[in-house]
Amino acid sequence: MSSSSSHQGENQALLPVAEQQRVFQWHDHASLWFSLGVGLLVMQVGAYLIPAMGTREAMMAIVGGSLLGAGLLAWMAKLGCDSGLSSAGLMHGVYGRHFARLPILLNIVQLLGWGTFELVVMRDATVAIGRQAGQMAAGHWPLMATLLWGGVVLALISGSMVKLVRRLISRVALPLVVLSLLWLSWQFLSLAQEQGLAELWQRRGEGGMSVLSALDLVIAMPISWLPLVADYARHGNSGRSALSGTWTGFALANIWCYALGVLVALTLPSADLVTALLLAQGGLIALSLVLIDEIDNAYGDTYSAAMSAHSLLPRWSIRAWGMLIAVACTALALVLPMHSLEPFLLLLSSCFVPLFGVVLGRLCGGVDAARQLALAPAVRWDAVGLWLCGVAFYHLLPLLSQTLGSAIPTLLLCFVLARITRRD
Repeated sequence: MSSSSSHQGENQALLPVAEQQRVFQWHDHASLWFSLGVGLLVMQVGAYLIPAMGTREAMMAIVGGSLLGAGLLAWMAKLGCDSGLSSAGLMHGVYGRHFARLPILLNIVQLLGWGTFELVVMRDATVAIGRQAGQMAAGHWPLMATLLWGGVVLALISGSMVKLVRRLISRVALPLVVLSLLWLSWQFLSLAQEQGLAELWQRRGEGGMSVLSALDLVIAMPISWLPLVADYARHGNSGRSALSGTWTGFALANIWCYALGVLVALTLPSADLVTALLLAQGGLIALSLVLIDEIDNAYGDTYSAAMSAHSLLPRWSIRAWGMLIAVACTALALVLPMHSLEPFLLLLSSCFVPLFGVVLGRLCGGVDAARQLALAPAVRWDAVGLWLCGVAFYHLLPLLSQTLGSAIPTLLLCFVLARITRRD
């Protein structure tokens, strides 16, 4: 990591990245965010759209939500790249030096939760793959699988983030996961062809989910990465390449994985997506490659949690915080019923939709984010008020309408209010 050799006590999260460390180019941003956009959880959420929605309506929501959500993610990437600041640094500049500690703490909690959840997903998939291959029966295999993946994340977090992205993800992980997605897509498209592709495409939904609600569900995935994107984009050498690379990579991955989830649900309905994928010809190998790609999701959560923690206590380096958080996530994955805690994590994540709506509104249009940070008071009460109102609006909106969704209206409202009340 760029901060591993920094002077003790120097707060790397609140300082712009030095010019010589801004080495990410377009393909680095695109590779990273394509890889982070691929995941078993994304496919599972895609499968949720069926049978409530028709196939065409589901695909419209997937394409529209992915382009919009990835665009917001890319916009935040450009802000991070142009300023060289981490997400914690951007929050300090917008909300004030003291108050920013609250959303940063919330971000650490949610990243600990999602990092743990990723380890649980990888553990469960590993056990399912092992059983399919006839190698795992029961006993201590879940424990061993959790420790295995936790150990992998720990090993990765102890190294350089920049080298990981430029060498391992771009050159090794990305080609493998693209091949696995191509194979799974081919298999399930062939199955759809056998069942009648035209009939499946014309299939109507049973109701229960509007297009706007589905759009809200699709956009939830890219929005969930908003608190993390600047931590990586700050190492880019061009704001334009950070924006276009992030947008292209994540949008393509999100559309592909959501659509694959819909295709699986149409052709091979199952309560367990992993089981359905394993039933495809060659599914064991393809799923194993997708599973390996899940590592970078857990790594992304761990690295950004470490960056946030370092911003609060810079005496510990980002690397030291990362290793501690990796150990904590592994321990939590062994004891917590993570699947039952998912609603709590989604509730916590809802705080970040209005939070970054305000950040985008305050920093858009070429505002100098580094200068905002340098001049930040203890608390910017106007920004804090907008965020709290946005959180309330997010949770009140479903009580007023079940069809509009919450994320898009809240993000739009907070952005507009933050923009028109900004003091340039």
